[in-house]
Amino acid sequence: MGPLQRRVETLLDRPLRLSENGGPTQVSIRLLPRLRVRAAYVRLDAPGWSAEPHMLLARDVDLQLRYVDLLRARRGQALHVHALSASMVDARLERVANGDASWQFNTADAADDAPARLPTFGSLKVTAGKVVARDALTGVDLDATFSMRDQAPDASLVMEARGTYRQRPLKIDLRAGGLPTGGAVPVTLQAQVGAARLGFNGTASDAQQLGNLKGRFTLDGPSLAAVGEPLGLTLPTTARFSSAGLITRDGARWLSVLERIEIGSSRLAGAFTFDTAPRVPLLAGRLTGSRLLLADLGPTIGVPVREPDAGPPTRTGRVLPDRPFDLPSLRAMDAQVQIDIEYLDLGARWLEPLKPLHAQLVLQGGVLRLDGLQASIGPGRFSGALQLDGRADKALWTAAVQWRDVPLEQWLRQPRANQAPPWVTGKLAGNLRLAGQGKSTAAILGNLRGGMTLKLSAGSISHLAVEAAGIDVAEALGMVVKGDDALPVQCAVAELVAEQGVLRPRVMVLDTGDSTMWVDGTISLAHEELDLRLAVSPKDFSPLALRSPLHVKGSLADPSVSIEKSPVAARVAAAGLLALINPLAALIPFIDTGNSAEAERGAADCRALSARLSASTARRPPAPAPSRPGG
Repeated sequence: MGPLQRRVETLLDRPLRLSENGGPTQVSIRLLPRLRVRAAYVRLDAPGWSAEPHMLLARDVDLQLRYVDLLRARRGQALHVHALSASMVDARLERVANGDASWQFNTADAADDAPARLPTFGSLKVTAGKVVARDALTGVDLDATFSMRDQAPDASLVMEARGTYRQRPLKIDLRAGGLPTGGAVPVTLQAQVGAARLGFNGTASDAQQLGNLKGRFTLDGPSLAAVGEPLGLTLPTTARFSSAGLITRDGARWLSVLERIEIGSSRLAGAFTFDTAPRVPLLAGRLTGSRLLLADLGPTIGVPVREPDAGPPTRTGRVLPDRPFDLPSLRAMDAQVQIDIEYLDLGARWLEPLKPLHAQLVLQGGVLRLDGLQASIGPGRFSGALQLDGRADKALWTAAVQWRDVPLEQWLRQPRANQAPPWVTGKLAGNLRLAGQGKSTAAILGNLRGGMTLKLSAGSISHLAVEAAGIDVAEALGMVVKGDDALPVQCAVAELVAEQGVLRPRVMVLDTGDSTMWVDGTISLAHEELDLRLAVSPKDFSPLALRSPLHVKGSLADPSVSIEKSPVAARVAAAGLLALINPLAALIPFIDTGNSAEAERGAADCRALSARLSASTARRPPAPAPSRPGG
């Protein structure tokens, strides 16, 4: 017995005890066709770095091991136990931060980067069992008790586990077995990790291995990411999530039909497969739904969902989300999901929803892409692609999107009293090509680069808005008295460039038969500051006008609008002097005859840029997808 025991100890690189406290050894061994050991007592010691008294302690053991499995374990692979039955099992499983694991045996021939994997079992029958698991890499710290019986009709598995997972409370209650139903045994599961809860009620082909598992489930939690994490799924952080549906396990492949998915106020559904057999697990399927609110996915880009009892925000004075991306999670799984949503609410109170939305979500090698993006508002169309490359420490975000024939009177919510016309109408066209890099949305926007163009055709703008922007008091009062009307827009274009997170209008002009308006200045996304100037050059006569540019300054969180003081001050001073001569003469400085030459120069610039944009759009093919991994 001694030589064989020492041989097994050499294979496993661990002391093996077959008697308790030096007492008599009660062991029978059979060497062929496989190693079979029957022993009243078996103890396999923990590795030298562990403080546990043993890795495995068992009584009344019947153990069967194939020699090929022992050799594979010596090379660092997971030990496969062909069959094990015992009246009692006490297992202590540990893995420390450097990857060393108590269940990883002699690794002299193993690759340096070979992962330590838990033992697998062909057949396992235990009357009373206990498992203590401490895994620094996965964050598992639990104590579990279990029992298995195989005497029909009472074949069953009962397990209770308590502990933590990534410092969140963990609770698992599993029952499998009892009277078979049509060749299958009933299975119920209740599990909770933190605030995420999973319930299952179904059947399996056997109580021990839970083969061919299928049944109904419910899944809910504070976020989609929170419920995906325990299942090994890389899912976005969202508003509160709950779902229900059917699920089936076929070996390493899971199939699910989600009849109901609720994320905040969003209502979705879908059908998915999750294959754990590949080296990188793959999620595939289709996501559908009648309603998706972008605000419910806000945390995905770093916008926190605040609970009613949450304290004051930790980041004041800023509006751009700075919550760090979880980039490692993008590398833990691949995905191919078709998205078909009937109604997409962009979350802005002044924008109507897009109907419908179609896209292909692809996650491959740490690169998340949204390809084939198609969305509509009336006859208007949005198309393009987005990409978030998470392979490096900082994410690289790129966007190539274009839009055509977007009716502003339908897309913009413009409620007005007394049947006044919309503030602005017309068909909007344009495109954007932007890129940025960082660990959060705020960081990406803080070094944004690229450009964007917009063109409005067949449009109109509120006459009152134009006169108010030009501070034409007489015209504006006239509009209030007689009612506003729609002023046809002869030309309206904008070309903005972004460099190091600063947006700058290269050209931003709106030309009407009444006035020409243009905007210059900067929008700093890096510092979240505004410094814009709106100037109006009238083409008509007004008896009472200040004609001073407007300034928009301050932060994105708290912008302020003011009038450029020097032109107004000059007119007021002149009016004061003239009032000394005649009170009516004080009105002379406020009489504006218009500046048709200046307005025409602005209109000419607008027409030239409009023609260039039209020609560029005609030549440009649909927006391409950002480069693929390795491309």
